[in-house]
Amino acid sequence: MSQAGVFVGPSGVEYRDRKRHLWIVSLFVPGTVFLGPLMVMATGEAWLLWLPLVFYYLAIPLLDMLIGEDRSNPPEEVVPQLEADLFYRRMTYALVPILLVAYLVSMWFVGTHSLPLHGIIAMVLLTGTVCGAAGINLGHELGHKKTKTERWLAKLVLAPLGYGHFPIEHNKGHHRDVATPEDPASSRLGESIWKFALREIPGTMKRAWQLEKGRLQKEGKPVWSLHNEILQPGLLSLVIWGSIIALFGWKMLPFIAAVTLWSYLQLTSANYVEHYGLLRHKDANGRYERTQPHHSWNSNHMFSNWASFHLQRHSDHHAHPARRYQSLRHFDGLPTLPNGYFGMFLLSYVPPLWFKVMDHRMLEHAGYDAANINFDPARRDALIRKYQIKQTT
Repeated sequence: MSQAGVFVGPSGVEYRDRKRHLWIVSLFVPGTVFLGPLMVMATGEAWLLWLPLVFYYLAIPLLDMLIGEDRSNPPEEVVPQLEADLFYRRMTYALVPILLVAYLVSMWFVGTHSLPLHGIIAMVLLTGTVCGAAGINLGHELGHKKTKTERWLAKLVLAPLGYGHFPIEHNKGHHRDVATPEDPASSRLGESIWKFALREIPGTMKRAWQLEKGRLQKEGKPVWSLHNEILQPGLLSLVIWGSIIALFGWKMLPFIAAVTLWSYLQLTSANYVEHYGLLRHKDANGRYERTQPHHSWNSNHMFSNWASFHLQRHSDHHAHPARRYQSLRHFDGLPTLPNGYFGMFLLSYVPPLWFKVMDHRMLEHAGYDAANINFDPARRDALIRKYQIKQTT
C-alpha cells in the first residue's frame, strides 16, 4: 500500500478505495441525535425534535434514490490488505463513544427539560432509532470479529439497550438457521412486521439463552455466573438504567422502557427486510444447504450503505460472515430491495404497502414456486390461491 486508500495486489493490480472517507457518514448520521435537543434549547420549540426523524425516514430514502447504487467490488487479491488497514476498524471504534454519549445526552435532556407529550414521543423515536439502528448495527459488525477488543466494544454499545444477548443469538443462531422456518429472525411471506416482531423478539432471546446455557454446561461452568456472556452486558444495562433513575428520578423509567422497545424494533425491522420469504433447501439427508448470497435481500443504495457500514450488502455478509464491512461484495442476480433500509423500514410499518411492493418481487425471485418460499403457515393456502403459486415436489 503506497498511500492511504490505495492497495496493490501481488500481481500488481491496483485498487483505490473511493469510499474510504465516505464511511464518516456512518458517524455523522447517528450524530444527528444531538441536533434535536440543541435546536430546542436554542429556540424553545419542541416540534424541532421531529426534524432529525424526517431526515432518517424521508431524506435518506430520497438520497438513496437520487445518488443511486454502487455495484463495484474490490479485487479479491487486495482484500487481505483492505481488511488489515486499521483506518476502517478505527471508524467503528469512533462510533462507540458517539452512541454512548448520544444515549446519555438524550436521557439528560428528557430528565431535565419540560417537554410536551409529542416532544417526549419524538425523543423516544429519535433515541431509539439512532441507538437501535446504529447501535445494534455496530454491535453486529464488532460482534462478528475475533479480537477481544471488538467483542467487548460490542457488549458495551449494546448494554444501554438491554440487547447484550445479540452477538450470541446472531452469530450462533441466526447465521445457522437463517432463511428457514426454524429461524425466529427470518420473516415469512405474508407475515406483517408486527406479527413478526411478536415472534422474533422473544424467540431470539430464548434462543440466545439456550445457546449460552449449552456452552457453559459443556464447559462445566455455572450458568448464573459472570462467565455468562449474556449476564455480563445485562449487569451493565442495570447499572446504566439504575444510574439514570438515581439522577433524574423514576419518571425516567417509562422513557427508558420506550426507547428500549423502539430500539428493539430497529433490529426487528432489519431482520424483517433482510430475509423476507427466502428459503434454504434441504438435501437428501435432511440438512439445510449452505447459506448462499441469494438467501438474503441485498441493497447497493449508496447513502444508506455509507451510513450503516455496508450492512445492506447483507447477501455477502451471510454467505461470508468473517468479511469486514469495507470488503463486502455485490453479486449479480440477487433478490434486491428497491430502496435502502430506512425507506424499507417505513414501508414495512404499513403492511398492505409492504405486501404490494415486495410480494411479487419475492415471488419472481422464487419462480412462483412454493418449494422456494418460506411462508407464513397461517396464510400459506390463501397466498397460493391469491398469487397462483405452483406447488412442486
